[in-house]
Amino acid sequence: MNKVKITSFTAGLVLAMAFTFSCSSDDDGGGGGGSGGGDKGNDIGNYRTVVIGTQTWMAENLNYNSDTDNSACYSNQVNNCDKYGRLYDWATAMSLPPNCNHDYCSSQIQPKHRGICPFGWHIPSDDDWKVLLDYVGGSQTAGRYLKATSGWYNCGPSGSGSSYLCEDTYGFSALPGGYRYSDGRFRHVGDGGDWWCASEDDSGDAYGRSIDYHQEGVGWRGDGKSASLSVRCLKD
Repeated sequence: MNKVKITSFTAGLVLAMAFTFSCSSDDDGGGGGGSGGGDKGNDIGNYRTVVIGTQTWMAENLNYNSDTDNSACYSNQVNNCDKYGRLYDWATAMSLPPNCNHDYCSSQIQPKHRGICPFGWHIPSDDDWKVLLDYVGGSQTAGRYLKATSGWYNCGPSGSGSSYLCEDTYGFSALPGGYRYSDGRFRHVGDGGDWWCASEDDSGDAYGRSIDYHQEGVGWRGDGKSASLSVRCLKD
């Protein structure tokens, strides 16, 4: 497997470690992020990041409450935001007007659309995800190598006796943050993770990427924009 350099940034301090996460911040405002324990804001300096091939990704899900967004902690429990990040509807993730959850808004989507991400980062397109999946061996097995080694139901590293493998070979540390339906119901925490793409499907749906505990692959899905998924940001 390719070695990955990972770096953890905290308020300008770089902690270099073997297999550590790495990237830089151009945030224009920082911190903030409203109420709720554990809110990390949208300052990239508060997040672990990882270089995988030619891309630099967040190595954890976004946990930013802007006070004006439609986002939630899983089951409305703050400790789930601490662990899995927040869940966002598509318009909120993209920082577009609420009507974009049921209207076409392709004309408002930029080539590297920042959305709710820190300055210098963007919501990945479906093509951005494809670059990642191709680098780690293809979509059929990528889930195995991108999942965090803990936090998944019945999932463990090689040699653990688990039938569903979670290797985190590249330091992406994907977590199963679950899903919120448009009617407010929550499902699948611990079982699956879903992340928005900056790519519309139709007026009411947008694309996302999905990883399940019992599958090695990474799927793509067309979700109703009013549903709430996790967000991973990609460096411009």
